[in-house]
Amino acid sequence: MYQREQFAAYCTVNEIFAKRIAELAPIGSTIWIHDYQLQLVPRMLRHLRPDVRIGFFLHIPFPPPELFSQLPWRRQILEGLLGADVIGFQTEGAVNNFLGLVNKLLGLRVGGDRVEMEEIAGSRVITVRAFPIGIDADSYAALAARPEVQERAVEIRKDLGDPRILILGVDRLDYTKGIDVRIRAFVELIKERESDDQKTVLLQIATPSRENIDEYRKIRDDVELLVGRANGDLGSIGYRPIHYLHQPMGTEELVAMYVAADVMLVTPLCDGMNLVAKEYIATRLNNDGVLVLSEFTGAAKQLDQAWLVNPYDMDGLKRTIDHALSADPDETSRRMSILRSNVHEYNVDRWAKEIMAILEGGA
Repeated sequence: MYQREQFAAYCTVNEIFAKRIAELAPIGSTIWIHDYQLQLVPRMLRHLRPDVRIGFFLHIPFPPPELFSQLPWRRQILEGLLGADVIGFQTEGAVNNFLGLVNKLLGLRVGGDRVEMEEIAGSRVITVRAFPIGIDADSYAALAARPEVQERAVEIRKDLGDPRILILGVDRLDYTKGIDVRIRAFVELIKERESDDQKTVLLQIATPSRENIDEYRKIRDDVELLVGRANGDLGSIGYRPIHYLHQPMGTEELVAMYVAADVMLVTPLCDGMNLVAKEYIATRLNNDGVLVLSEFTGAAKQLDQAWLVNPYDMDGLKRTIDHALSADPDETSRRMSILRSNVHEYNVDRWAKEIMAILEGGA
C-alpha cells in the first residue's frame, strides 16, 4: 500500500530544495535537477523563480502507464516534472510512457517531443527527449592501461585459482539487479557442463545498499545462502566456483576486476541505463571479453552487440552464458570493437552537452 505519510515527507524535502535553490540561483541562471528524489522541485522552483531555465533528468526507468496510474499522487508527480523546460529520460520507451500519461491524465497537447502548457504568463513549451547517459570512457581506458592495474588483474585471477574462464558480476545489492537469478543460472550451468573441469569461476561483487531496510537485509541473506549452498555442492579442495564480496569497491580495484574478467554478466530485472556495462567495455583494450546484457537495461538498445538476454528466462539465461563461454574469438572481437566505439563516442561529455545545448538554447 502507498503511505500518505511518506509522500508528505517527500513533498517537504522537495520544498526545502526548491526554496534553497531559489535563494542561491543568480538571475536568469540555468538549473539542472536530477532523479526521482526531486520530481516536485521543477514546478515548485518555477513558481518561486520564473526567471530561471530548468532542466530535469531521470536516471531510473519511467514506469508504464498501467503501473504509474496506480500512484495516488500521479498528477502531482507529472505536474512537478512539467515545471522544467527540458525533461530527459534514459530511453525512448520512458519518453513515450511519460508523454502518454501527460496526455491521458492531464489532457495536455503532446506533439513529437513537445508538451504545450497554458500558464498565467502565457503558453509554455516543454521539450521531452531521451538522452542515454554515458561514462568517461577515456578515463576508464587509461586506468585499465596502467601497469599496476594490469598487474593487479593478474593477481586477482591468481587469487581465484587461475580459472580458465572468469565471469564477473558487479551490482548494488538490490532486488532489481537479479543477483539471485544469475547465481542460480550459473549453478545449473556448471552442473550441466560436464566438460568444465572446475575451470570456470564467478566473482560476484555486491556493494552494500540500504542496509537499514529489512527487505534489503533479506536479499543479502538469500544471496549469501545461495552462494554457500553452491560452493558446498560444487566446490572441492582448491576450487570454489563462486567468490562473493559484499563490500564497497574502489575504482582502481574495480577496473582491475574488469580487466581480469573474460565474461561480464549484467543481468538486472530492470535498470535505467546500467553504467557498469559501459565501464567494462571501456576497459577491453584488446577488443576481447564478452558482455552478457539484460534486454531490460536502458543500455541494451545502444549496446546491441552484447549477448542480450531475458533475465526472467532461466533457461535462456543459461544458454546465453553458455554461448558466451564458448564464443568464437573473432566474433567476440568484432562485437567488442563495435561496443567500444559506441561507448567512446556516446560518452558522458556528449550526453551533458546535448542536454545543456537544448536547455540553454531554448530549442
